[in-house]
Formats: sequence, C-alpha cells, structure tokens
Amino acid sequence: MALMDWYDHHHRDLPWRTSRLPYHIWISEIMSQQTQLATVVPYFERFTRLFPDIPTLAAANPQSVLKCWEGLGYYRRARHLQAAAQQIMSRHQGTLPRHYDTLQSLPGIGPYVAAAVASIAFGQPIPVVDGNVLRVFTRFWGIGDDIRLPKTRTRLFRDLTPFIEGCGNPAVFNQAMMELGAMRCHPTSPRCGACPLAPDCHAHLTEQTHVYPYKSTRSPIPHYTIGVGIVRHGNGVLVGKRPDHAMLGGLFEFPGGKQWPGEPIADTICREVAEETGLTVTALYPMAQVQHAYTHFKITLIAYECDWQPPHHPPLPPFNWVPLDDLHTLPFPKANHAILSALGVLPFTEKGDL
Repeated sequence: MALMDWYDHHHRDLPWRTSRLPYHIWISEIMSQQTQLATVVPYFERFTRLFPDIPTLAAANPQSVLKCWEGLGYYRRARHLQAAAQQIMSRHQGTLPRHYDTLQSLPGIGPYVAAAVASIAFGQPIPVVDGNVLRVFTRFWGIGDDIRLPKTRTRLFRDLTPFIEGCGNPAVFNQAMMELGAMRCHPTSPRCGACPLAPDCHAHLTEQTHVYPYKSTRSPIPHYTIGVGIVRHGNGVLVGKRPDHAMLGGLFEFPGGKQWPGEPIADTICREVAEETGLTVTALYPMAQVQHAYTHFKITLIAYECDWQPPHHPPLPPFNWVPLDDLHTLPFPKANHAILSALGVLPFTEKGDL
C-alpha cells in the first residue's frame, strides 16, 4: 500500500514510537490532543521519567502530576490520566486494556484515543479519525460534509474500517494517515507533489484542495479582561487552589476576577480580592500583563502589586499565604507564568528542566 510505504520512509522519530510500550502510547495520545507534537515531546519525556508506569502514576500526589503537566494546558487530561491509572490498578490488574470498547470505559479516553491505543499498541483494526485524518480523506474522497459534525467522523470511521481490516498492520496504517495529514496534507498549501495518495485524490485531481475539508464557522470567541492582585504578608503571597471540579481544577491562582464594563482595572482587583478573600487591598501598580487563549474564550490577564489594608485577619479559604520561595512547587495555569516571572519565580518550563 502506497500510504504505508510512504510512512515507512518518511515518518518522524518520536520517543513513543521507539519504545512502543502501551503505557507510552497512551500517554502520548492524551498529550497530543489539541497540542503540537513538537510541544508534546519534552513533556512526554519528563512525564514518563517521573511517572514511568501505571502503578507509579496511580499512586502519585495529584499536585505533582499537575505540576509536571504545567504549561501543557487542558489540565483535565492530567486529572483523567491519573484517575484512569487508578481504575486500571483496581479493575484491570494494573494492565492497560487491549480492546477498543474497554478502553473507552476509562476516564479521559474517547473514541479517538481508544482507537489509537487499541491499534498502535495492540494491533486492533480500528481506524483513528482525528483532524488530520478528516482532512486527508475528505479531500481524497471529495466529501463535502461539515467536519464539525459527529456524523462526518462516523462516516469516515465506517468507510476506513474495511481498509484497516485488510491492511495487515493497523498500527502503521493509522500512524501513516495521521502523519500524512501532519506532514503533507496541510490545511493550506498542501504538498500534493510529495503525497502518495495524490494520483487518486479527488481534491488534487479537481484542483479543489482549498474547498475540502468543509468546516462551518464558529461563533465569535468572547474576550474578558481579568484583574488579579499580588497581596503579600511578610514573605508570603496570597494564592488559592481552584476546586477540582472547576475549569483548571486543582491548579493554584492569585485572587481576582473579571472586569466589569467601564470599570478601572485597579477597582476590579480591589473588588474581586475583597469578594474572594475577605481582605481589603489597594491596587498600587501593574506588574504583569499577558494575553491568553482558551478553547472557548480569550483573556487579558493584568496583575497589580497590592497593599493589604487593616483590619488584618486571615483570608477566606481556599486562599492562604504561601512563602514566595515555595511558589515554584505549585502548579499554576500557563497564563500565570508571566506573574511568576515578575515575582522572580519561574515555572520548570522556563528553567530549562525540560
């Protein structure tokens, strides 16, 4: 098969492809969701060094797992990884399940990851359908359906199944499809001249690579301005741990919140710090500002150095004073790294530990 021959000669060398351990393949697939592989590699190497197997990950301190994930984003993936490891230990004798349906019973594993692990780690003939595969085969077959719709993924899963069942090597077939999308069938300016599928590709033959895949327009992404306060007490800085069930659950944050329309950002910070912690502060001067994008919204995060006003009483939970020198041990959202840098506390990704 031309696709698999192409993969044999042109695939990238990646650490999980070298090891071929099911645990490594599972970790890599979770990390690779909505993340570029160039970003994933150092995180994968660090994560598997600290948590080399399922028993170690299952027994780890959850805060250390989040700290290792710090900066990679989509932190629910890390929490689900550990929950799945614990479930594997309690229900599957510490061994990652081999089968597609059983894999989907684990936290954080949906159809795509289950197909990738079942096929790449265990040779099960289950096609993966990720963004790269959607792009390659809507172009190849001239499918104009909206790729945002689940029915389009279902159609491609169905249409690809007989090919992977007859290919002889499901692991290579699935990796070849994904690799082709990443390296040749680019969203814009695809490299059709170097593509093994070009001779039979509908989009290439009809000069319509710009037409496929069809993706409907998303609603505009909202933007919020967030103000946070840096409040000190001796050598301590006021931080709180977000609830596990919330967005960015389990991570630490500085007190603050959304700016109201027309409200000066210094007033936002004083109001939000008072509401969250019960402390009265004065916002003195800005010390950091950062733009950051999440999946469904964008933010401008502005941090002010603050002065703690009397009466001095303990902050409301979950906020508490953490020594400045200990902040680097806590997991923070990536948007907070500029604040940590301004405080002279750099996360591991900026220390060169990766």
